[in-house]
Amino acid sequence: MLGPIEIARAGRPAETLPGRLRRTLLAVLLARAGRPVPVDALADALWPDGREPRTEQRLQLHVHRLRRTLGEPDRLAHLPEGYLLRVAPGELDAERFESLVAGTVRDAGHDPGRTVAALRDALGLWRGTPFSGLDVPDLADWAHRLTECRMTAIETLAEAELARGRAAAVVGELSDLVRAHPLRERLHALLMTALHRSGRRSDALAAYRTARKVLVAELGLEPGPELRALEAHILTGRGAGAADTAGSGTVTPGRPPTPPPAQLPMDVRGFTGREAELAELDGLLSAEVPAVITAVAGTAGVGKTALAVRWAHRVRERFPDGQLYVDLRGYGPDHPVTPQDALAEFLRALGVDGAAVPPGLDERAARFRTLLDRRRMLIVLDNARTAEQVRPLLPGSPSCFALVTSRDSLAGLVAREGAQRIGLDLLPLRDARGLLHALLGDRVSREPEATDTLIERCARLPLALRIAAELIRSQPARGIAELADELARQRDALDVLDVGDDARAAVRAVFSWSYRQLDPAVARVFRLLGLHPGHDTDARAVAALAGTGPREAGRALDALLRAHLVGASAGGRYQPHDLLRAYAAELAAGTDSAAGRGAALERLSDHYLRAASAAMDVVAPDDYVPRPEVGGPDGTTPAFPAYEQAFHWLDTERANLLEVARHGDGTFVHRLAQTIWRYLDIGGHHDEAAALHTRALEAARRLGDPLGEAHARRALGLAMSRMGRNGEVIGHLTWALAAYRRAGERDLDAATLGLLANVHSKRGDLHEAGRHYARVLELNSRSGNWQLTAVSSTNLARNLLSLGRPDEALRHLDTAVALSRDHASKPLECNALCVLAEVLAHMGRLDDALGHARRSLALARETGYRSSVGDSLRVLGMIHRALGDDERAVRHHDEALAIVREIDDTLSIAKTLNGFAAAHAAAGRPADALRRYDEAREVAEAAEHRVQLAHAHAGIAETHAVLGDDTPARTHGRRAARLYEELGLPDRAARLRARLDSSP
Repeated sequence: MLGPIEIARAGRPAETLPGRLRRTLLAVLLARAGRPVPVDALADALWPDGREPRTEQRLQLHVHRLRRTLGEPDRLAHLPEGYLLRVAPGELDAERFESLVAGTVRDAGHDPGRTVAALRDALGLWRGTPFSGLDVPDLADWAHRLTECRMTAIETLAEAELARGRAAAVVGELSDLVRAHPLRERLHALLMTALHRSGRRSDALAAYRTARKVLVAELGLEPGPELRALEAHILTGRGAGAADTAGSGTVTPGRPPTPPPAQLPMDVRGFTGREAELAELDGLLSAEVPAVITAVAGTAGVGKTALAVRWAHRVRERFPDGQLYVDLRGYGPDHPVTPQDALAEFLRALGVDGAAVPPGLDERAARFRTLLDRRRMLIVLDNARTAEQVRPLLPGSPSCFALVTSRDSLAGLVAREGAQRIGLDLLPLRDARGLLHALLGDRVSREPEATDTLIERCARLPLALRIAAELIRSQPARGIAELADELARQRDALDVLDVGDDARAAVRAVFSWSYRQLDPAVARVFRLLGLHPGHDTDARAVAALAGTGPREAGRALDALLRAHLVGASAGGRYQPHDLLRAYAAELAAGTDSAAGRGAALERLSDHYLRAASAAMDVVAPDDYVPRPEVGGPDGTTPAFPAYEQAFHWLDTERANLLEVARHGDGTFVHRLAQTIWRYLDIGGHHDEAAALHTRALEAARRLGDPLGEAHARRALGLAMSRMGRNGEVIGHLTWALAAYRRAGERDLDAATLGLLANVHSKRGDLHEAGRHYARVLELNSRSGNWQLTAVSSTNLARNLLSLGRPDEALRHLDTAVALSRDHASKPLECNALCVLAEVLAHMGRLDDALGHARRSLALARETGYRSSVGDSLRVLGMIHRALGDDERAVRHHDEALAIVREIDDTLSIAKTLNGFAAAHAAAGRPADALRRYDEAREVAEAAEHRVQLAHAHAGIAETHAVLGDDTPARTHGRRAARLYEELGLPDRAARLRARLDSSP
């Protein structure tokens, strides 16, 4: 698997497995070797774009062919649960590699000579990129893990060579590694150490300057503590060298280190029992090969978080480099924390400046694993819903320990990552008594029978026992027996509350008793929290729900916190436990009138609409699409002094805004969609935008509002166009265009015509697009709308570049850049600068192009404009390729591809894949180039991006020509030339034919 998939048989050379689908099938089966893989999972991996009526028959055919290729039919069995591939220990090179590295790294300090020999044997198993030629999400985690393991092996090998006194001998090897992996600080440190120990002090300092230049240029980060400490050591002769100080945290004087994160929540007061589970966790930590992942599973309210937090506090001294914690909110009503958001918070905690946090999930996960490498850190991932939510957050280093809690058994983590599972059952009676004794003291000893009765009434759930204890403490005159009797009576009167899969009437009874002790105003706030459709909220939204001021809402929330009926999280957010939320909603339905509940939700909707409008006034103050009138800010509307605060509020509340829209009436949905459409586009949230605008379209139709329908169709068309669904887009935009013209809405007429021009340009109708852009600029010249002029000038310039007319494009870009700067519009400026950089690069003005592309990337990251981040990285990659820096070109395209895939912008995906392929070809990797060109061809063909389709065929033809493969070169060359001619680009067709004719 460590390269193109091959099968090796005794006494015979290895054979490359034919056929992409057969290779995919074998790889997915090997990823779960020894376990049945369901038919659905295999079908999704082989045909990710959707299943056809005969999918199962097609799968059977490929299984049959794979059996025949393997030559051992019994290896691949069909079971009721799916297909199972049998693999003996040691037969898989990836498994042998990981095993060799794990054992060698663990014992690396004992015998450097043996370490070198073992690691060189392990690294010799590699033949290229794992699963080369396959792009299957199920295999991505495995590939990342193997790649990180390889880098660990390489770095450990270099350390061992240094320990053997072979500093001069490894300088060349380390120099090559640093060029190939310039963002790995550990490699820079090892190179500096090797140079310094070889007597090359000035070269070692020059290596530091090179490292710093790369890190600042690529990541916007200064070198970390290890590199800075090593530079100081080389300059002054004081301190230790890199090989002796890994993870020491020493820094240059005057530059304080980032303190180790200490994110564990407060230890649980009165924690009692669970000694067996705590001992099991201790044992896993103390094992010779400690478990990197441990999953604690159990029902709601059973104390999973309490156990994890208690144990984490007990062992925190074992993790001097810090402790990270996140509540993944896996079992709220909607929107758990995404791995991407959790990684952003972790990276900031580890000292990565916010602007330098990579935008894509894969990049964030890789950066996270790099920062954790060789550190001794504890990561607590609380309340996870699925294994997929957890995987990107796992460390790659065996020096770290990850502890996961979930109601789910997380079987995937156990099977694939080797997690150890600890099941958490209801508290044993003895532990339950101990918990109540810790909370209530001698009162438990005085009423032992009543205590046991109360424990059973609370179903031995710690959550219920804690609430019951708080009730008893708050009313000293009442005894334990009295509360137990009260719970018994209520239990008879109340329906059963479903806790996971268990009926726990006692929990509901305990909640009821606690609720009745609240002040009426506080009780009302608790009930209304059950109406909030999102997961968490802040005091301002609660104030809107209750019709009070934020101060009064804050006091009520404090009272609910004291009563353990609501929880608090970072940033002033509040949320009840899932069970309490369900109970609060039930109370609201039974206590408050339908009119009262409706009024509360209307106030909440109004609050979110006002706040969103206020935020958009800062994010897009001069938007050419008028936002609905919402009135001035009221007492609950937050103030947004700057772009960053407004955008952060929108990011924080996005899930709540969309959830309220899902439950809101048609008027609210339409108004919200018209308010936040641009934010959703800037943020790359195209799926969510399409869902919201579809609801807005349905609402406008029901309301008989043609202008509202036009707004919805225009925004929906934009979102669909981003996702490559251009066949549907033209109908929406044409309808909206006619409606705007009937209504005399000139700016919206021009804006929609511009979007229609974009669609024509994406489909390759370049001349038609050019006519539309010219018409938009003519309309704008009459209305004086600077924003539409800037946008249209940029888009027209991009279209002119595709037509091979860069000089004309440059004139329009001068206008776009000047307008965006005059009006301080950073999103428009970054877009214009990105296109300007691309135009200048095509004109050969590479230094100017590089400066504009870097400025575009900085602005895109500053404004959160994810699409422009991806485009800027792609253009930077193209410029570096033109400058001859092929490896940097590959890295930039790799990062860009992850971003544009994440936001599902098909045109950017096709462009980036074509650029990525060209970078691979320039770097002398034709197989990788062909793979990327083929991916670009598939994307462009599916989304009708004919210009990119032509470029892909041209690239495939030229790559095959270089390889001497005449037949595919001619075939793809003819297709590309024909497409160029159909697109009205005969010069491109002629140049391609000339290049192919002159190829050796």
